[in-house]
Amino acid sequence: MISQLVTVPVDGEVLPGDVMVPDDARAVVLFAHGSGSSRRSPRNRMVAAELRTAGLGTVLMDLLTEREDRTDAVTAEHRFDIPLLGGRLVAVIDWLASQPDTKGLPVALFGASTGAAAALVAAAERPDRILTVVSRGGRPDLAGDALERVRASVLLVVGGEDREVIRLNQQAARRLAGPHSLRVVPGATHLFEEPGALEQVAEVTRNWCDDRLKARQQARQQ
Repeated sequence: MISQLVTVPVDGEVLPGDVMVPDDARAVVLFAHGSGSSRRSPRNRMVAAELRTAGLGTVLMDLLTEREDRTDAVTAEHRFDIPLLGGRLVAVIDWLASQPDTKGLPVALFGASTGAAAALVAAAERPDRILTVVSRGGRPDLAGDALERVRASVLLVVGGEDREVIRLNQQAARRLAGPHSLRVVPGATHLFEEPGALEQVAEVTRNWCDDRLKARQQARQQ
């Protein structure tokens, strides 16, 4: 297992991140945190730990600089800036392609809340690098016209009690041109804080990524 704290240069600034790559990793999962969150999100870290047991590397990045984060804590102006966040993810995707431990590995994007929209924007910009996109309690509707340009498969996971977000996910799903699936976790609210809810998210994400990797391998063998 390779574990390191990294800094990724973006727009004349640097973004800190935590990279953990198991030996013989099959893919790497890049997390896009949600509104007002960071790479230290305990929910994303829990999901990341589960994915590593399946042989997937994980990358948890702060998508805002320290200065931007301080401003956002007061004004909330950056957390909904989807072009900004999407562009930061693209920069990290390109950086991963240049690193010895992740070069050549397919990238899955895992986005929560507004991070899901940023992940979809990034997937539309880097179609050849993205294996799949997973949204947890996300706002894919905020990705706008990028939805029609996403070629990767998309998994939308929503809590059963998060009814408005279910509706927004259903609307966004109708605009996706590629393969997609909407999974509802019964009894879960927006943050999946109910006992066992986040574990279900981790399991369905793990299985989804595993299926996408198997399909990719089969396609290469044909």
